[in-house]
Amino acid sequence: MRGDWWMIPVSIAAALVVVWLALAVTLWLVKPDDVGITDLLRLLPDTLRLLKRLATDPAMDRRIRVVLAGLLIFLASPIDLIPDFIPVLGYADDAIITAVVLRWVTRTAGPQALAKHWPGTPDGLVALCRLCRLPDPL
Repeated sequence: MRGDWWMIPVSIAAALVVVWLALAVTLWLVKPDDVGITDLLRLLPDTLRLLKRLATDPAMDRRIRVVLAGLLIFLASPIDLIPDFIPVLGYADDAIITAVVLRWVTRTAGPQALAKHWPGTPDGLVALCRLCRLPDPL
């Protein structure tokens, strides 16, 4: 038994790799087909401003603001589900989590909340809604 101590850390590392690979494949499969990494990068500054505006709006429900604050902390955190140095998938996890939160916010607060706080162009809002699989706001 003393010679097998190394099996524990190797087993833990192997389990983490398998979980990471399963998550990476899942994130890649649920991404909308017509959304590329360049679309995501173009929307990033406006989306971050949108999240901040929604999180600081006192008219929003408290649970929405708490979830949005948590999302902003997650996005600013160096800890990711998939490391950012991995091509495409590294940033896809952040985009997918943001899309899921925005879908929830839109369903909870209504699409007018996104339209009211959107800092970018109308085309950008349409692209964001397409990414989040939301109905066209216009």
